[in-house]
Amino acid sequence: MSIVTIRDVGFLNNPARFSDPYRFRVTFECIALLKDDLEWKLIYVSSPDDEDLDQELDDCLVGPVPAGVNSFEFEGCAPDPYTGVSALILTGSYKDQEFVRVGYYQNTEYDNEEMREKPPPKIVLERLVRDINLKPRVTRFQIKWDVAPPQQELAAAGAATSADVPSANDLDDEMDVDAEKQNGTPS
Repeated sequence: MSIVTIRDVGFLNNPARFSDPYRFRVTFECIALLKDDLEWKLIYVSSPDDEDLDQELDDCLVGPVPAGVNSFEFEGCAPDPYTGVSALILTGSYKDQEFVRVGYYQNTEYDNEEMREKPPPKIVLERLVRDINLKPRVTRFQIKWDVAPPQQELAAAGAATSADVPSANDLDDEMDVDAEKQNGTPS
């Protein structure tokens, strides 16, 4: 069971000029006090076939982390110029153990039709725009946390345990169903 669950990653400037920094807010829930920091990294992947081209745009430490819902704003610098489809990855780690990876596709193109149809031989940075697809691909990893979840402590004492908290993906599905009911469309 994970002690930390991401609830939302909201981009504060999307779409944007390619040279603009990435700005977003990360909201996560922590079910137990973490005395050590969580490390967050923002990585730009221009080529999935060549890991040497990956660029770590920024990282930050958040902590100590109290139990409950927490959020922070994160800003990462723009990567080296690249046109086409690429990926943006946000990773979360605790004590050098990655527990979550949230990936987004990013499309980078010129801001006018003429340059999109016939790209210049040399990249014109000031004409590039980026658009991040807001449907993430989330990968969770089991790690060794140094704290016990509250449910385990209660279960050990013989008390009843509560149901799992839904993930952000479950909430999105529920919102889709609720929207369909409000619009009168079948699910």
